Amino acid sequence: MSNKIIKIALLDMYNGIPNQGMRCIIDVITRFSPVVSFEIFDVRVKCELPEIKKFDIYISTGGPGNPLVGDGEWDKKYYEFIDSLTKWNNENTVKKHVLFICHSFQMACLHFGLATITKRNDTSFGVMTIHKTKEGSTDPLFEGLADPFYAIDSRDYQVVQPKLSTFAKKGAKIISLEKIRDHVQYERAIMAVRFTDYFVGTQFHPEADPISFVSHLRNKEAKEKIKSMKGKKKFRNMLEDLLDDDKIYRTNETLIPNFLRIAINDLMKTKKMLSN
Repeated sequence: MSNKIIKIALLDMYNGIPNQGMRCIIDVITRFSPVVSFEIFDVRVKCELPEIKKFDIYISTGGPGNPLVGDGEWDKKYYEFIDSLTKWNNENTVKKHVLFICHSFQMACLHFGLATITKRNDTSFGVMTIHKTKEGSTDPLFEGLADPFYAIDSRDYQVVQPKLSTFAKKGAKIISLEKIRDHVQYERAIMAVRFTDYFVGTQFHPEADPISFVSHLRNKEAKEKIKSMKGKKKFRNMLEDLLDDDKIYRTNETLIPNFLRIAINDLMKTKKMLSN
């Protein structure tokens, strides 16, 4: 792997809990072989974080639990690491590209002071429609995706009450929102943010594929929980959505590949320019 051009650091935020997310992310990354290599860092269990100089692209995964609470060690180092990446990009021509997913996205929004993180009234889990904002309609991360597009959503917490003055000051943009729910008076949660030209994050799971979701449903307890939460009709509709080529398959085949292509092209272009 050492002779590969672009090095990706996968920041494992799963806290040692078995999941399908890492398999899905690695599956997407391997589509870019032999241009890239990757290494996994166990942030929450082993307090591992990569050496910034050695890696070009960072994908920080989803994970369980309350994003407002850490153990005072891994979370402190994680936030310091984000600050170090920000400092690097402010001081260097070759930029570091970061994708924050779900739990990591919530932590990033909190750390940058962009919004409030609250516990949902109930768990959001399943196939959801994601709606682009005006800024999101032109964001390259979403190129090739319809409006709305579909994604797997799994969260007990949400990002709401955006601090628009802070967004403006930092040059950050809300690029997608959750669906409008006419039957309830809840605020629409933020589903994706463009933090900078090089940092972006999603509340939903762009890495998820139908295989990972079906694997989750093989757990009888999980299956019955989702059925009781959604009802039989919505549960059947969700299964149909999973098998639709233009829904979860499309997002899986589009969003993280877009992120990686943008990052790889920028890195190779900048490195080539500096070598001339």
